[in-house]
Amino acid sequence: MKAIVVEDSRIAREGLIEMLGEFTEIEVVGAAEHPTPALELIREKRPDVIFLDIHMPGETGFELLEKLDYMPRIIFTTAYSEYAIRSFDYHTIDYLLKPISQERLALAITKLKTIEDEPSIECKPVLGMNNKIFVKDDDKCHLVTLESIRYFESCRNHVRIFFNNESAFVKKSLSQIEERLPKQFFFRANRQYIVNLHAISTIEEDIRDGYVITMNNGTTIDISRRQATDLKEMLSF
Repeated sequence: MKAIVVEDSRIAREGLIEMLGEFTEIEVVGAAEHPTPALELIREKRPDVIFLDIHMPGETGFELLEKLDYMPRIIFTTAYSEYAIRSFDYHTIDYLLKPISQERLALAITKLKTIEDEPSIECKPVLGMNNKIFVKDDDKCHLVTLESIRYFESCRNHVRIFFNNESAFVKKSLSQIEERLPKQFFFRANRQYIVNLHAISTIEEDIRDGYVITMNNGTTIDISRRQATDLKEMLSF
């Protein structure tokens, strides 16, 4: 299995790579000290598993995961125990608290191998715009057509869905939601929003070389410079 280590501490990063060298089933194909180079490395190498720190310069490990266009297996490596519950909103195999012992790492690798050896489960199909989805938010239940959803907003370990004149929360990550959406109609505007292209009212250039879009309910959402290029290609002849 191809693996990448993302850890801001050089000593911890090199130490973990050395420990992983004891496991012949793991091939470390790269390492990064914070999320920015990690994102490029992940896009290039497409690892099967990421050993990921949570607190790093610039942004967290969770924020890095929200930017990925696929979800590899994740083994979190952190000094903070309070994020354990949130971590399992992702494809988390294990949550290792520093300092990591060889025995504890071996247990995580065993879990990883067990899951990889299981028969693969077919992914849920991409939804159509006329499909209805069931959303239960506390005591309220909604049956919502995909077409009626204006946008999705990431809110920590939940996603808020805006549809018609209502909104509701679901306990999923934005990346999990994105996997089910038809890409010709829904666009990942930034790490926090996915928007329905049919619900965009206006697009304006931003002074930072990106765009600002206004949804048909008046909400404005920033499009990053990189994402602005993708949006322009999608909406051009």
